[in-house]
Amino acid sequence: MSAAPARADAAPAPAARSLWRRGRARMHAWTRPRLPEALPVQFDRRRIYVLPTGFGAFYGALLTAMILGALNYNNNPAFLLALLLGGAGLASLIAAQLQLAGLRIVAVDAEPVPAGSAMRVRVHARAAPDRPRQGLQVDDGLAGELEPARLDLEQGAGEAELRIATHRRGWFDLPKLRVSTTRPLGLARAWSHVWPEAPLLVYPAPEAHGPPLPVGGGDPTVTRLHPSGDDVHHLRNYRPGDARRAIAWKHSARRDTLLVREYEQPLGADVELDWHRLHGLPQETRISRLARWVDEAERDGCRYRLTLPGHNPLGPGNGAAHRHACLRALALMPHG
Repeated sequence: MSAAPARADAAPAPAARSLWRRGRARMHAWTRPRLPEALPVQFDRRRIYVLPTGFGAFYGALLTAMILGALNYNNNPAFLLALLLGGAGLASLIAAQLQLAGLRIVAVDAEPVPAGSAMRVRVHARAAPDRPRQGLQVDDGLAGELEPARLDLEQGAGEAELRIATHRRGWFDLPKLRVSTTRPLGLARAWSHVWPEAPLLVYPAPEAHGPPLPVGGGDPTVTRLHPSGDDVHHLRNYRPGDARRAIAWKHSARRDTLLVREYEQPLGADVELDWHRLHGLPQETRISRLARWVDEAERDGCRYRLTLPGHNPLGPGNGAAHRHACLRALALMPHG
């Protein structure tokens, strides 16, 4: 019989927390900046906000009780102690604001990742080395979706790395990021926002299970040098960066110098990745399959050409730059 009143008494607590979150979100929406902005951005006094933390609010209530008690009992030492502690609290507000004053966010970048993977976003900051800045962290503020990342500045420069979840291919717009600190005493939180306008690229997610990479066509009698070919063409001197598996150890021992096998591969091994050959499949399935084949061709060391509607053929080629060009073109294909 006593359980029902207890549940009724506990019901307003979630409602109060929800109201508190809505109020903080409304405040978050009206803090600067209200629109995405170009970098670099410098934090000045008009962009920095300072409010007491939960511990700071308790500290203020405790000082208020001390002052009232000292006045009630006419206790001058207690009154002096309360004033000194109050002055220290006010000084901590200024010190927290100075932790961010003059800080510049110069760049935000990230390597493209497949959709569904976490993107490592790096926030680069600069500041004058004349003042130590401690306890800085970067997060998404009131949204609470990002784990805070520590921002350490050494000799006036540093960076923080955030892990942001991605859900779809194409351009990814960054959320409003918050740089904050509770130093030096933890009584107040000073924060400022930066909202980069430059989007980041998200590659299409490769197909999890699909058909193997198509076999290349062409004239097998025409060959070219390739580090992962089938037939040995000649031996040459070792160059820094050559794979160890390509070193001809027996010949190197005879010559007393490192020699590397140079292979040849038929040009007919070039792989054609053609959008139009996948007719009958949904558009997103085509994109995922081509993304998978690009990764497989790159992994196998094959030269490949990607043909998409509305684009000039990309390739043939391979390497990091060619892979990025192909996956970028796939990522920016129209949705739907």
